[in-house]
Amino acid sequence: MKASAIIVAAGSGTRLSFDVPKAFVELYGRSMLSYSLRTIAAVPIIEEAVVSIPPGRESQARADVGAAGLEIPVKLTPGGAERQDSVRIALALSSAEAELVVVHDAARPFATPAMFEVALATAARVGGAIAAIPLADTLKRVGDRRSVGEHRAIVATIARTTLWQAQTPQAFRRALLIRAHERAVIDRVIATDDADLVEQLGATVAVVDGSAFNFKITTAEDLRLAELAAAALLNH
Repeated sequence: MKASAIIVAAGSGTRLSFDVPKAFVELYGRSMLSYSLRTIAAVPIIEEAVVSIPPGRESQARADVGAAGLEIPVKLTPGGAERQDSVRIALALSSAEAELVVVHDAARPFATPAMFEVALATAARVGGAIAAIPLADTLKRVGDRRSVGEHRAIVATIARTTLWQAQTPQAFRRALLIRAHERAVIDRVIATDDADLVEQLGATVAVVDGSAFNFKITTAEDLRLAELAAAALLNH
């Protein structure tokens, strides 16, 4: 089966306090986007890529595409107001010949080709699949107001036995993902990931093994950890 990859790289990254959008922040000499491009280049089933980018970043994105050694067509498109909009725009530009689509956040630069391959193979069988990891920490529900002096009080402890932390890549049959996004527009639904939209159709989305190493870079602290990880990876 043929697959398209959508790389979501249109975020501003304001919490990182950089003058460039998040996907173009460098980790050990490479942009975050570059890591994801190099990863999909190693996945044979992926025959094209669509990358959502901030306006005005096409030149830099093209340079990253060239450096990644991709031998497949790559389309660049401005992202939307929300992540969901960016995916929907990119999805419309993906090839109708692709039976599968895999969506990945450029802010997760350490996903492996194997994660993409397993997610795509599973989506081909059941309709959808996401990389995820079981929660390791104890979860607490806290009150929405300060009830212990300047602090908030714990309301309940949440059993974590069946709870998993969603990551990307997330892979789906292309027709199913299109239908999920079309339904979201009609119903004015905003979701934090594509799996949620597909779940709301009543379709099956399986979980495949992600990795704690596949963390999302959101804060300056995440970035410091990522720099250490990138140095270790590139010097291995």
